[in-house]
Amino acid sequence: MAFVNEHYLKLSAGYLFPEIARRVAAFAAERPDVAREIIRCGIGDVTEALPQCAVQAMHQATDELADRATFKGYGPGSGYDSVRGAIAQGDFRSRGLDVADDEIFLSDGSKGDCGSILEILGAGNRLAVTDPVYPVYVDANVMFGNAGAAMAGGGYEGITYLACHEANGFLADVPSDDATDASGARVPAPDVIYLCSPNNPTGTVMDRARLTAWVAYARKHRALLFWDAAYEAYNRDADAPRSVYEIPGARDCAIEFRSFSKSGGFTGVRCGYTVLPKSVMAYTRAGVAVALHPLWMRRWNTRSNGVSYAVQRAAESLYSAEGRAQVGALVDFYMENARILREGAMQLGWKTWGGENAPYVWCKTPAGYDSWQFFDRLLREARVVTTPGAGFGRCGEGYFRISAFNSRANVEEVVRRLGNLQRSEQLQALEPV
Repeated sequence: MAFVNEHYLKLSAGYLFPEIARRVAAFAAERPDVAREIIRCGIGDVTEALPQCAVQAMHQATDELADRATFKGYGPGSGYDSVRGAIAQGDFRSRGLDVADDEIFLSDGSKGDCGSILEILGAGNRLAVTDPVYPVYVDANVMFGNAGAAMAGGGYEGITYLACHEANGFLADVPSDDATDASGARVPAPDVIYLCSPNNPTGTVMDRARLTAWVAYARKHRALLFWDAAYEAYNRDADAPRSVYEIPGARDCAIEFRSFSKSGGFTGVRCGYTVLPKSVMAYTRAGVAVALHPLWMRRWNTRSNGVSYAVQRAAESLYSAEGRAQVGALVDFYMENARILREGAMQLGWKTWGGENAPYVWCKTPAGYDSWQFFDRLLREARVVTTPGAGFGRCGEGYFRISAFNSRANVEEVVRRLGNLQRSEQLQALEPV
């Protein structure tokens, strides 16, 4: 008899983005006359063409594969040395950060890495995530058995949710060592903490002082920080670290995840990487420190033959002078979209965050609507797809996210349609700016 992984059976309702797709498809089937007018600002998928340097690099790599003299077969599981070197130099050492070439591990994207990293950790680690949160962090841990049953109203037993709300600027506060639960029992410190900056979904960025406090907390409790920096290219705040390794001591406790999806437009190409310093440790049940770097290396060499040669060459090209300029132009394009959306939302009187250091605008829903109700209203009456905040956690209820990944014409049309809806229904924000 084959046994199922029963942890999968704990997963509550469908994953957020397929549920959005289901509702959009249902509306399109119901109203085929307006289906072509739907503008999707929900899923954070890029729309603009790849940087030319990446296209040319893939063409060249394909030509090499067509010639027996330059053909490449299996590559290193963790990535070609030249690509890892370009990343370590371009993203870290050029900024004065101590990251070695062999501490870079290429993959098909940071989304998978945020879950796959759990394979080298023991079962039963106490998990902490921000709320609202990118759903992958939670669902991957449920699948691995690091959570209990789904709770009524959202969330899972056994996970510590770090409330992010207006009062703390949607940034996670470091827990107090004296924190207690409703019964008065002391809340144990988490073993694994997921942090994301610039944040998805709220678009906020973590300041240096707060991240420094998080690193100190992790080191004190021998915990691991999982730092998701998928949107670091959009961070323009000088006081907001672009890498966790800007903080002294982070190399002892932090693993960083990065992606070329949003900076290089690689959502359809698929490439990202994890930084795992050799000094990061986890512990056996007997308290013996074990370096995670060789375990992650073993995992990759056992489970994968690496990212395709052509895609790695495309990623490497982004670090050339031309590549940096083209990536910068792509990021600037989406950030101008974000500015248009942010200012448009504010002009409607909606309380708004993000859109300045991230390609997402986070808004408070108008009075009388919860997140999904307003999602449906925007879809049906404005034909605009957003992302309901409730899909990101309990603290996301009452908010919604607008993605800046779209054409300029569509973004401007979205602002126009939202304005028309606002005027027609005289919608008012709960707390106007």
